Amino acid sequence: MFADVSVTALAVVLGMSAVTYATKAGGFWVLDRVEPSESVREALDALPGGIIVAILAVRLLEGGPPEWVAGLAVVAVAHRTDNVLLAMVAGVGVLLALRHGIAGID
Repeated sequence: MFADVSVTALAVVLGMSAVTYATKAGGFWVLDRVEPSESVREALDALPGGIIVAILAVRLLEGGPPEWVAGLAVVAVAHRTDNVLLAMVAGVGVLLALRHGIAGID
């Protein structure tokens, strides 16, 4: 199983992991030493939702009715609960139900 993994691929994954960790740790280090303004705090608070919207917008534009209904479910749950994780779980659940459970779409 592990013999099939190339050394190059393993090095790339380990390198990306190290850079990701350094970026996050560096951000915490900087924020520990600098007091961000209120507008910076608001921007950091809005960042997770913005990232999700940026990632999913393309999928929604390319998708069909099941994806659009799931997108609406995400928006509704996020608005009602103010919980991004719960909204994403709801959207995935609706999409799976529409594709496999209810409509049998494949």
